[in-house]
Amino acid sequence: MSRAVGEKLDRLLGRKNGLAERAAALAGRLRELRAWQAARLAQTYTDLRREESTGEAVSFFLSDVYGPQEFTRRDQDVTRAARLLKHALPPRMLEVLSMAIELEVLSAELDLEMAGRLPSGPLTAETYAVTYRAVGREDDRRLQIRLVVEIGRALARAVRTPLIGMALRAAHGPAHLAGLDVLQDFLERGFAAFRGLTTPERLLATIERRETRLMELLLAGGTVPSEAPQAGGSSLR
Repeated sequence: MSRAVGEKLDRLLGRKNGLAERAAALAGRLRELRAWQAARLAQTYTDLRREESTGEAVSFFLSDVYGPQEFTRRDQDVTRAARLLKHALPPRMLEVLSMAIELEVLSAELDLEMAGRLPSGPLTAETYAVTYRAVGREDDRRLQIRLVVEIGRALARAVRTPLIGMALRAAHGPAHLAGLDVLQDFLERGFAAFRGLTTPERLLATIERRETRLMELLLAGGTVPSEAPQAGGSSLR
């Protein structure tokens, strides 16, 4: 692991640790917001999850990259394994991990600001949209989408790189024995999800287009559509 990457990981984990007190104070509202967002993502990508060619990759994004859960165990693995990562991870998989944590921290910051501004009462498409516009931060929203796409591109490059799959398999046993199972399993799931994807760029372009379109709709005064996007048409668009 290069010194620059190590320092970046330290900064990101420091940013996340700095959010802990505020997250605890907003825990209930934060859970509600993340559950609502997870349901929205599941709706937006229902079509792609059902397709054999893209289902595993989309499920990986919704559960391991862009999902509602806390990634505390994975972050703890990174913190404890910092000195070992140089030898344990292929550089391309370290790139994936670094971007995944950057996305996690940015998403946590945006979610906390949203949770702190939500009006009392049930969370609806209308109250979500109003709060989304109140928070703004369009540049950070665009970065959030870009990170999702870049994680996918990094995984697509990794599966085409000789020996990375072998290196991950070789690290499986030692990583679990060292208590780094969550981190190892995250990387293995990502690698497996993209190994069977024949046209990753088409999928990633679809994700980027859908998320950007929704972001621009919300910022322009609209709400999240109630119907599943792309219903009845080509999924990868």
